[in-house]
Amino acid sequence: MNRCDQIVNVLNEKKAEDIEVIDLRSKNYIVDYVVIATTLNNKHAYSLLNYLKTDVKSDTEDFVRVDEDDDWTVVDLGDVLIHLMSEKYRKKYTLEEFLSQLNDKEV
Repeated sequence: MNRCDQIVNVLNEKKAEDIEVIDLRSKNYIVDYVVIATTLNNKHAYSLLNYLKTDVKSDTEDFVRVDEDDDWTVVDLGDVLIHLMSEKYRKKYTLEEFLSQLNDKEV
């Protein structure tokens, strides 16, 4: 099981909604993958973050940075960014749309 599958499994088990994995390996972006999930409320986001830290983190896994507030938590794993967003913020910022407009890498 790869890391994105592991992340999705944890989020799904813990009732995150509308989980989406976006493969950006062919795009000009700072990470290879972005995982976006909608949270039920700020306590749910906090809980999801803790589950990710315990269930996904391994000896080789490093949570480079975590930035969190009541509506949006960003987890930087180096080559994967996880966005845990309230429904309101997910609709407002439409990350999927932004990421779909990225240019392909020039070869």
